[in-house]
Amino acid sequence: MSSIIFFDVDGTLITEDARMMIPESTRYAITETRKKGNLTFINSGRTAFNISPKVKSLGFDGCICGCGTYIEYNGEVIFRNKLEQDFCREVAEFMRRCRVTPVYEDTDGYFFDDKLPITDDLADFLENFVESGIDVSGRVEDSDFTFDKFVIWKNDECDFELFERETSKHFTIIDRGNRFFEMVPIGYSKATAIDMILNRLSIPMENAYAIGDSMNDLTMLQAVPNSIAMGGAELLYPYVSYVTTPIEEDGILNALKHFDLV
Repeated sequence: MSSIIFFDVDGTLITEDARMMIPESTRYAITETRKKGNLTFINSGRTAFNISPKVKSLGFDGCICGCGTYIEYNGEVIFRNKLEQDFCREVAEFMRRCRVTPVYEDTDGYFFDDKLPITDDLADFLENFVESGIDVSGRVEDSDFTFDKFVIWKNDECDFELFERETSKHFTIIDRGNRFFEMVPIGYSKATAIDMILNRLSIPMENAYAIGDSMNDLTMLQAVPNSIAMGGAELLYPYVSYVTTPIEEDGILNALKHFDLV
């Protein structure tokens, strides 16, 4: 029976820097594992619009986006957790009370809030998006404002205790480090999406593999018996069954070779 492999994007398929480089060995590995009949899925915290054509061109049978809030298979959207706009606006108003620095991530784009502090990290974020040709004009006041998930940065003005206490009633809060946090609606994760896909395709759990490099990959890695951390992702090492080499040292190819997937 075929196996199925779930790949994180940033730091796993592409370098997590301005180059956004994909090693040739990664291209080769994904091509070869698909020739063997194995299925490949993106499993990313990025929402759907922000999976670049360069990444998609590697060849994938499906795409899990927004930490399990959106799933495509064979080019068809098979699941989306769509938050009600009134709720999204309530969240945005509450973020203003907390004075954190948010970015709201929708399937079709980003939304920003000019009434909240702009941190250096957000400024870098915006600059990188502009250079990549991503539209950064969306604002919370727009008539089409909604989001699937969102991220925030702590800043010196914010009431983080209030933020954490109230936000945790509706969202799982993932600490990404460096005062950066990712919020995913409770009940959804990279792991819940894996369960949906395995059930839909009738693939046994023992044939499932996951590869990641950061703490927002932890649920995905703990959901499968064959879990792989990229070299350099030391925080994940205690939770995985195999540690491969870093991304630029043929990390993906070496991982798939180890499990006889290429």
